[in-house]
Amino acid sequence: MNDHDRIRPVPWDGAAFGFDCYEIVDPDPALVKLALERPGHYTAKVDPLADKRFLQDAGFYYCDTLIEPWCTPDKLARFDDPAVSFSKQVPLGPIAEICRSAFLHGRFHRDFNIERTRADHRYENWLTQLHGEGRVLGLLYQGEVAGFIAHINGSLVLHAMGDAHRGRGLAKYFWSAVCRHLFEQGQTEIRSSISFVNIAVINLYSALGFRFRKPVDIYHRVVS
Repeated sequence: MNDHDRIRPVPWDGAAFGFDCYEIVDPDPALVKLALERPGHYTAKVDPLADKRFLQDAGFYYCDTLIEPWCTPDKLARFDDPAVSFSKQVPLGPIAEICRSAFLHGRFHRDFNIERTRADHRYENWLTQLHGEGRVLGLLYQGEVAGFIAHINGSLVLHAMGDAHRGRGLAKYFWSAVCRHLFEQGQTEIRSSISFVNIAVINLYSALGFRFRKPVDIYHRVVS
């Protein structure tokens, strides 16, 4: 892979934010210097223990640390509630409404160079795409839409609970049911990616029997 291939455009972020967006793969000082020759919003992901001085010297600022929860079928805790179910047939409208106000811990919401409404729009665009691909499970409590979980090849890539059902201890029942379903469909491992500051979700995954690995620090830079 040459240097230019390691500066990857992220068009779906650009569509939401109104300017070009890029991710720098395996950043080093020379690659960062090359990338910053053109305007745009840049993301660099690095090992938390790596020396990040070259990023700071280049004007990058810290946004978040992500960790990966993971679980295998034998480790998953089972929680059952007869009022809890899920469906692939939930229309986009109700879950898009949940999506618009759900993401407070995302790295783009923590980036002071990104307007909150544009960050919300980014997640809503992603949900719309995933819903169109049939990758979204609507979460139902007593038949009422309570949230959603989107998944790709065993990875829970986007998920949220609505305000009316948040803080009631329901999430563990939904996540347990969906994870069991994915294991029954042939997945041998389920993963996700979450911010280390999202304590509620960390506690949820811990209660379900997930372990944690692969921490990564996220740095951003805007070049105008």
